[in-house]
Amino acid sequence: MRLIPTASQTVGPFFHLGCTRTHSARCLAAQEAKGERVWLTCRVLDGDSVPVSDAMLELWQANAEGKYIHPDDPQDKPADPHCSGFGRLASDGQGRCVFETVRPGAVPGPDGTMQAPHINVSVFARGIQKRLATRVYFFGDPANANDAVLALVPEERRATLMAQPDPQNGGSWNFTIRLCGENETVFFDV
Repeated sequence: MRLIPTASQTVGPFFHLGCTRTHSARCLAAQEAKGERVWLTCRVLDGDSVPVSDAMLELWQANAEGKYIHPDDPQDKPADPHCSGFGRLASDGQGRCVFETVRPGAVPGPDGTMQAPHINVSVFARGIQKRLATRVYFFGDPANANDAVLALVPEERRATLMAQPDPQNGGSWNFTIRLCGENETVFFDV
C-alpha cells in the first residue's frame, strides 16, 4: 500500500459551533473561588482591524495561589475546587468574548524564576491551520519586569501581550488579539 500525504486544510467558518454551542466555558472561576475577581474581554481582529466573528478562544490559567488544576503541577500549593482554570468561548459579531475568572497567581518559570501572573490563550479561527498560542499579562503588574518569557519578546512588541484595565468598569480588563498586520499580537511557537 502506498500512502499519499493529503494537503492541510484551514479551519472552516463554522468550526467553533461544535466546540462552543454545548461546550462553552465562560467562567473559569466560580464566585466562591479565592482571589481578585476579573472579567476579561478579549477581542479578535484581522489584519484590517475587522472583527473576527467566528473565532474560538480557549484560556488556561493558574488559580489565585499560582497552581494549575492539573496532575502535572507538582507545586505544594492549595488547589481551589472553585477554579477550573479553563475557559472556551466563540467570539461574537464584534469579535468579542467575555470571560469571568480570578487574577492568577505567579507560577514557576525557567531556572527557578517566577513568572508574572498571566493567562494562556489559544486562538482558533478560519484561515488558521494550527492554533495560535499567546499570553495575556496584566498591564502595570510589577512582576512583568522579571518574567523570563516576557523578556524573550522585544520590548517594542510586549504591549501586544498586555490586557489594559477598563477605566469605566473596575475589575474588567480588555485584551485585543490582532491576527496579523500592524501591532500583530505576539504568538508563541509551542
